[in-house]
Amino acid sequence: MIKEIVAPKLKNPILIAAWPGMGEVAYRSVLFLREAMGFKMFAKLEAEEFFRPAAVTVEKGEIDLPSLPAGFFYYLKGENCPDMVLFLGEAQPPLEYAETLAFAIVDFLKKYKVQFIFTFAAKPEAIDHKNDSLVWIAATHEDVLQEFKKFKLKVLKKGQISGLNGIVLGTAKRKGIKGVCLLGEIPFYTVQIENPKACANVLKVVSEHLQLKLNLSPLQERGKFVEEEIDKLISHIKGEEQAAGTGPLSEEDIDKIKKDLATYTKLPQSAREKIENLIKEARTDITKANKLKDELDHWNVYKEYEDRFLDLFKKKKKKGKDPH
Repeated sequence: MIKEIVAPKLKNPILIAAWPGMGEVAYRSVLFLREAMGFKMFAKLEAEEFFRPAAVTVEKGEIDLPSLPAGFFYYLKGENCPDMVLFLGEAQPPLEYAETLAFAIVDFLKKYKVQFIFTFAAKPEAIDHKNDSLVWIAATHEDVLQEFKKFKLKVLKKGQISGLNGIVLGTAKRKGIKGVCLLGEIPFYTVQIENPKACANVLKVVSEHLQLKLNLSPLQERGKFVEEEIDKLISHIKGEEQAAGTGPLSEEDIDKIKKDLATYTKLPQSAREKIENLIKEARTDITKANKLKDELDHWNVYKEYEDRFLDLFKKKKKKGKDPH
């Protein structure tokens, strides 16, 4: 299941693990750490028995089975910070396999004498997207909560942390390993949109606790951009409502718009940017339309872009028309 490429010599490393989830808080936080600190891959988790293909891929008419999701282990030997291991899972398996997968990861890392585990998650709250993203905490042991008390985090006194970002901590506790989950607040109506502000805030806690001295400004700037995009979307929806003759919007109307935003923003910002770039490329090179269609089908948003996609071909036809 786990293929080790190299066996780094690490001293009681800290594990930071993540799988995709709401607001992309967990996955993008660990992805940022990997890129910012120069972690190196040392092992790969191949769990074909836990994943089943839902479709086949087609390339130039030829059918093939798709590559199944995997997980990757990275390491960093710290100079002014502890040695660390990162784990990035490309996808969450069906829940019936989650505990088995989590035990496999924890058991593999026992030989490296991992002493502590960090995971991250999103905490949907009834807040506005311009509000600051507070950080909540849940830990495997009471003494861990006390250790993080200096950061003045909100304690998740009751509830649950769904998926492997929570389950891996439960399995680690059974193996005698302590850990903590840091949850970044996100608005309910943006659970399907990346939230760099929440990522920056949970990483700020990790950076201070482990003395990593992270430069979080790229995430903070990205957070401002995402806020502006949400503002534009709200303004657009409000404009459509007013154009329909409904008059000025009440606070109740605005609340409804915010709740409906998830429907209008089912794409992560990164995917939406890729699609927009492909549209631009296809305007000058129509052969790019196939790649664009594949991307739209991958995210199941062809209907949303159908008019713009078909316009690419209308313009090409019009350009090639004989004026005589």
